[in-house]
Amino acid sequence: MARVLLLDNGTPHDIFEVVEVTEGLIKARSPYLFEIGEEIRIRIENGDSTREAVARVRAHVGAGSDKVTELELQ
Repeated sequence: MARVLLLDNGTPHDIFEVVEVTEGLIKARSPYLFEIGEEIRIRIENGDSTREAVARVRAHVGAGSDKVTELELQ
């Protein structure tokens, strides 16, 4: 499973528990509830591959600790 890190001024923060990664979409749990439509900079690490991207918060699905954030890659 890929690892996703939030980039804040170039500093990576490991705040996501990745649930699923598909083409152009990441579903992850986080202790932070980002605004719908907010764009965040992330780093995606998958095995030997690493890339940075901008992701737009598309939705929050579920409730309580089962809430999953959908990040759409731009």
